[in-house]
Formats: sequence, structure tokens, C-alpha cells
Amino acid sequence: MSKKKKLKKDGQLVIRIAKEERDRFIALCDEMDSSAAREIRLFIRDFVARHDRGADAARGTTD
Repeated sequence: MSKKKKLKKDGQLVIRIAKEERDRFIALCDEMDSSAAREIRLFIRDFVARHDRGADAARGTTD
């Protein structure tokens, strides 16, 4: 098992976006040898890490 704890991917997020945006996003991900799902997961992790101040307070940590 790796150093990072593997999280079970058991949630789903359904969004509606313009087909043209979706197609361009997927094309860019392909060009970067990545997947849309991977890039969205990375975005969500980064967003939560930057904005989840409540979790920091609950753990007793701050900036």
C-alpha cells in the first residue's frame, strides 16, 4: 500500500455545462495525457484545501 491512504471513490457529482465547454475540456485533458475525472478531483481537493477554514478550526490549526 502506498504512503497516501487510498480513498474509496463512492460519491458522484453530476453537473450541467455547455457541450462545447465539455468537449474542449475533455480535449485539453487528452492533450495533457490526463482524464476529466482526474482534473476535476484535483480541482476539488485544491479548492477544499484553500477554502475549508472550518476544518482547520475543528483541528485546532490555523494558517
